[in-house]
Amino acid sequence: MPVALIKSLVFALCLLPGVLLGWQFYQDQLGANPIEAITHNTGEWTLRLLLITLVMTPLKRLTGWYWPIRLRRMLGLFAFFYACLHLSTYLWLDQFFDWPEIWLDILDRPFITVGMLAFVLLLPLAVTSNRYAIKKLGRNWKRLHRLAYIVPVLGVLHFWWLVKADVLEPAIYALLLGALLFARLPERKRLGKAKTSPQAAG
Repeated sequence: MPVALIKSLVFALCLLPGVLLGWQFYQDQLGANPIEAITHNTGEWTLRLLLITLVMTPLKRLTGWYWPIRLRRMLGLFAFFYACLHLSTYLWLDQFFDWPEIWLDILDRPFITVGMLAFVLLLPLAVTSNRYAIKKLGRNWKRLHRLAYIVPVLGVLHFWWLVKADVLEPAIYALLLGALLFARLPERKRLGKAKTSPQAAG
């Protein structure tokens, strides 16, 4: 299948949750608390897309296909898109841009503190996810984009602290994230160091 077609299909699939959510909101199908439903839905899709982004490198290693790498930027930008929707819902529909109250929330509620930190770290990744930034930053671009490993960790923590008692769902995300981070390690690190030589062992 041509890469351009794969990218078009993935683009449509990534956009679909947002379209469905907008339609459900328009049709008043989001239940008794639509703001909470929007916040939860956009937050989960942010986290899902961040995890899917981390799948691309292990998938390339496993299959030898190069096209998964070409999807990473689009997947990352869609994760940022849903993160913006998630944050906007909180700032606008939940808090009505009451900045003093928002600031108190950030200081007093750990899950919001972590969520805001995750968004702040995600922002430079989105801004620099273009060829100009790659060329301009050089080696520093790779260093900066290592934040892509930290942001989903903060996202899982944000979700975990939000739900408090019923942690099954964030625990599943945490296990998936741990497996993906492990899979991204170079093979020599995953398998451990080479066996000690007989001379060293003696």
